[in-house]
Amino acid sequence: MSQLLRAKISALGTYVPPRVLTNADLEKMVDTTDQWILDRTGIHERHLADKGVASSDLGLEAAKKVLAQAGIGPSDLDAIIVATVTPDMLFPCTACLVQDKLGAKDVWGFDMNAACSSFLYALQVGSRFVVSGDHKKVLIIGVDIMSSIIDYTDRATCVIFGDGAGAVLVEPATDDSLGLIDFLHEVDGSGGCSLFMPAGGSLNPATHETVAHRMHYVHQDGQAVFKFAVRKMAEVCERLLQRNGLTGKDIDVFIPHQANRRIITATADRLGMPADRVIINIDRFGNTTSATLPLAMQTAREEGKLKKGDMVLLAAVGAGFTVGASLLRWAF
Repeated sequence: MSQLLRAKISALGTYVPPRVLTNADLEKMVDTTDQWILDRTGIHERHLADKGVASSDLGLEAAKKVLAQAGIGPSDLDAIIVATVTPDMLFPCTACLVQDKLGAKDVWGFDMNAACSSFLYALQVGSRFVVSGDHKKVLIIGVDIMSSIIDYTDRATCVIFGDGAGAVLVEPATDDSLGLIDFLHEVDGSGGCSLFMPAGGSLNPATHETVAHRMHYVHQDGQAVFKFAVRKMAEVCERLLQRNGLTGKDIDVFIPHQANRRIITATADRLGMPADRVIINIDRFGNTTSATLPLAMQTAREEGKLKKGDMVLLAAVGAGFTVGASLLRWAF
C-alpha cells in the first residue's frame, strides 16, 4: 500500500444548457406565480436541456472545461465518476458514455446515485483513490437533467428543479495545508417515501399503468423534506466542525446544496455564518441536484469569494434521505 496522501480539487468546470425557463413562463403552465415561487424557494429561473440532449452531453461539456483548465488530455485521467440521478439509461452507466465521448482511452469509471448528495459522496469516493496512492487524476462529474423526470403539471415540483453539470479534477496535494480535510456522511432510509420516483426500477417496471399514473416523475412531500433538510444540514455541519475544533466563524466559504433558499439561510444562521460567506445561486439555476455544488463553486469563484487557502464547508441533503458535509482548504 502506498503512503497516504491528501487529495485536492485542482480544476473546476461547469455547464448549463442555454434554454431558460422563468417563473413567468411557469405562470402560463401551472397555477403559480412568480412571487409564490420566490417566497417559498428563492428561485427566479432555471436552465432546461432540449429534447435529445442527455446527461452525458452536459457532463461532457463540463469535463472538457476541467481538462482545459488543468492542461491535461482525456487519457491522462485514471478514473471518471459520474454523480447523477438521471443517467442517459439504466445501463451502460453514464461514466462509460462520457469516457467514450471524451476519448479517454484506458480510463475506468462508474456512476453514483445519492440524489442531491451524489456529487458530495462521489467527491469523497474519488478522493479515496487519490489518498490511497492508487490514482493521480480522478474526474468527478455531477450532472442531472431533472426536466426529464419532472411533471410540469405538478406545481409542487416543477418550480424547483433545473438542469446542469459541473465537474472537478481531484489530484494529490503537494502542499499538506491544502485539500480535503474531513467529511461526515449518513443516510436515513426511513425518509425514502418523502422524495422518490416510484417507477422505472425493479419494483415497478414501466407498464401502461405506471405511465398512466405518472409514476415516472418525481414525487415529493415538500413539508417532510423541508423539515428534515433544515434540521439535518445544520446538524451534520455542526458535528463536522466540532470534530475538527472549528465553528462557523472559522469557515471562509460555505457552499451548500441549492435546494431552497430558506434551508440555506437557516443552516447558515445556526452556524453563525455571515451572509457574505454563504454561496447562493438557486435564484438563477434552481435545484440541479447533483450539479448544484460544482455550480455553486463556480459562482463563488466568479464572485471572488473562493480563493486559494480558504477554509470551505460543503453540505448537502437529498432523497433517501442522504446527508453529508465536507471540509477542505481550497487549492487554487
